[in-house]
Amino acid sequence: MAAQVVHAIIGTAGHIDHGKTALIKALTGQDTDRLQEEKDRGISIELGFAWMTLPDGRRAGVVDVPGHERFIRNMLAGAHGIDLVLFTIAADDGVMPQSEEHLDIIHLLGTARGIFVITKADLADRQRIDEVREEITILADGTTLENAPVIAVSALDGTGLDALREAIAGQLEGFDHRRPAGLFRLPLDRVFTIKGHGVVVTGTAIGAEVAIGQRLRVLPGGDEVRVRSLQVHNEPVERAGLGQRVAINLSGAERLELRRGMVICDERIDQAASRFDARLEIRPAAKRALKNHQRVRLFLGTAETQARVIVLEGGEIAPKDRALAQLVLDDPIAMLKDDRFVIRDETNVRTLGGGIVLNPFGRSSRRPVEAYAQQLRTVAEPFGPAAIEAMINLQESFALTLARIALLLNRPDSEVEAALHDSRLTGFGSSEEASFTTVARWNDLKGRVVKLLTDFHRQQPLVPGIELEELRSHLPQSISTRDFRAMVERMSSEAGLVREDSRLRLQSHRVKLTAAQDDLSARVERILKEAHFQPPELKQIAEQLHIPAAELTRLRTLLAAMERENRVVRVGVDLFFGREALAAAKAKLIERLRLDGQISAAAYRDLLGASRKFAIALLDYFDHTGLTLRTGDQRKLRVQA
Repeated sequence: MAAQVVHAIIGTAGHIDHGKTALIKALTGQDTDRLQEEKDRGISIELGFAWMTLPDGRRAGVVDVPGHERFIRNMLAGAHGIDLVLFTIAADDGVMPQSEEHLDIIHLLGTARGIFVITKADLADRQRIDEVREEITILADGTTLENAPVIAVSALDGTGLDALREAIAGQLEGFDHRRPAGLFRLPLDRVFTIKGHGVVVTGTAIGAEVAIGQRLRVLPGGDEVRVRSLQVHNEPVERAGLGQRVAINLSGAERLELRRGMVICDERIDQAASRFDARLEIRPAAKRALKNHQRVRLFLGTAETQARVIVLEGGEIAPKDRALAQLVLDDPIAMLKDDRFVIRDETNVRTLGGGIVLNPFGRSSRRPVEAYAQQLRTVAEPFGPAAIEAMINLQESFALTLARIALLLNRPDSEVEAALHDSRLTGFGSSEEASFTTVARWNDLKGRVVKLLTDFHRQQPLVPGIELEELRSHLPQSISTRDFRAMVERMSSEAGLVREDSRLRLQSHRVKLTAAQDDLSARVERILKEAHFQPPELKQIAEQLHIPAAELTRLRTLLAAMERENRVVRVGVDLFFGREALAAAKAKLIERLRLDGQISAAAYRDLLGASRKFAIALLDYFDHTGLTLRTGDQRKLRVQA
């Protein structure tokens, strides 16, 4: 029977050679140094993994991270999922430079549970232990661990280990009752192949549970894989999730180039981020202010990339200060709201700061910046309708589905659905495909559409309405085709709009010719009537009416209005027939086809006494309108006319 597992990860942090690996071995009986080089050199290079049995028999996952500054990227890859940190300070050395950096990283990643462990206590007397305690108090001031307990231990003789185990159990009390939030994600820290089984990936799970047989997505990239089997602490399980060290045997990953930094996640997470908004904190160790547009190295989950920081509040962020910022990444990283990250200088020598993701898909267009920043401040507040309203305002899309809102805010669908019933938010479309936007956005859009139509009718009074796709292209936010149809339907009832085929107009708009236009249309009718089966094209009509070439659009609009009044018929591009001439050409065609069954273009030309150009144009028109059917060069009646 599998041991009961605590949904929590215990991790180490601290300066090199301060006894992290030895401490883990003393607590768990497991050596986390896997590589021969680590054993030969006596230092941890890669991440080490184990599990610890608590006094009540439950197991918690353990991650042992390297302390050497050369392997800081490995330390960061392992530190992202730590719930409880054992921060080691050797009794003989005391606080060292890497101690400060590791604590900065733990602080920036938001780890609030921790125990300072004074290791190698067998090498120091009580006075020295008290001195190290004082150093720890100064070190921890102003960090998430400033009130953490301090316990002196010796992995060599066992001093303090029982007290440490009890303290760990106390810190993890109630951890099993925390609510899993969001969708399942597994930032990969190891990828390997087992003969006969295929690809196996490991990592610290974030979000909800995953089950055998479930389909998952690989990000970046978007490839789909399936869970073949699961293990937690080397034991097979049916399900695994939040706060557990998980190994997944994947199906469908054989040809994929999986690596540390990628994320295996719920298939509803469909893209990685290349630009995100965050609240960014700069640590005192940065020494100088972070400048606007400064290049940095970013670490999030197990991923690492270069990034450019755009400061949204002021021109820089001084040490010990926090500000809103947007980070533009060289390489996309899978992330969601509330994820923690760390930034180091571009050469990866010094940790500068870090922060928390507020909007995983930031906009490149942020003006006005203060309004954009205010929306981010609201998103940073506790979840509720105001946060939904702000997140919608931050997106380029006019409206979002419930599932998309839940993804952006990293909250369960049920919580989002309940919060959507608020006067600040509104939805449209069917219940199965509803989209939601803010009431302010909706009212603004209605006003914009009415103004666009008013201006359109004034500029083109002879056109019955604006084409729907043309209208959509003039709107300030991106609107999907499905949402646009639902939006037009609702807006028609609320704003007095009328949809006619593919056009939209104000209810009050009617096409009405002026006296001058009416006179001009009568002259056009006479020209077409006199031309009979060989009407002049648009340019030729304009020449006869002495209309300048620059005003052809005006004449084309007039002819379109005449067509809607059934006074002329458009047969081809800029080719119009008089109504009576077209009726006569149609009657002649039907009469001949009833007698002979079919007719060629040449025969129809002779029948009309017109040139081949007009005969073919008419036959094509009758084909398109469903009167005739073309077979080679012959036409026959499609239906009984």
